[in-house]
Amino acid sequence: MIPAAHAPPSPLYARFSRRFRGILVDWMIAMAVIFGGLSVAIAVGNDNFSRALGFGAMLGLLLYEPVLVSATGGTLGHSFNNLRVVDQQSGGNVSFLKACARVVIKGLLGWFSFVVLAATRRNQAIHDLLTRSTVQIRDAAKARPGQYITERVELSDPGLPSRLRRAAIIGVYLLLLLVVFEAVTILLVMAGITSQRCIESNNCSAGERMVSLNAGVALVILMPAVITLGWKGKLLGARRA
Repeated sequence: MIPAAHAPPSPLYARFSRRFRGILVDWMIAMAVIFGGLSVAIAVGNDNFSRALGFGAMLGLLLYEPVLVSATGGTLGHSFNNLRVVDQQSGGNVSFLKACARVVIKGLLGWFSFVVLAATRRNQAIHDLLTRSTVQIRDAAKARPGQYITERVELSDPGLPSRLRRAAIIGVYLLLLLVVFEAVTILLVMAGITSQRCIESNNCSAGERMVSLNAGVALVILMPAVITLGWKGKLLGARRA
């Protein structure tokens, strides 16, 4: 048995706010590569060079995250924000294939991958769960309390309904949420606030785009709230005993 004084420190799992900052850094790097490449291509004015440069930039952006995550534990965005992607099984860096899978899943799900964060014990997004990885604080000495959580042991409380029951109730609530969202959309069209043209072909005025954006943001906020409350046993139909 390891003495308490020499026990390994508990992992510190990154909050969404910290991960979001890392994403912003990586996004800015990607934009710099794209616009820098375009500027160079325009300045050179050679089609063959431009195609080669474009292919190289695209390949670099595609491999940027998988290579850095598997080799160093994180992208530049992760490193600048004191974060590290950790393989749940080995405790080290994830493999290159797992890093590729994370990128693909994130690309397919977008921000919706993060809706389950608060309903997981280790603050994991869907792409973390599917690849059995976590995002942790790299250096605990440099972290502040608001940047991380420890494992949510309350989610293993025996008083909680079964996982299947909680998942089923969450599914029902999410379905109702989508029905309400669709009903609100219809009411907005009937009231003349937005048009059928905007809904069907995305041909929207500035005002209509603002309404659609606000509705989308509300949906993205409500979905993780439903998932979190349901998984913690706080929704009617699947409450903690």
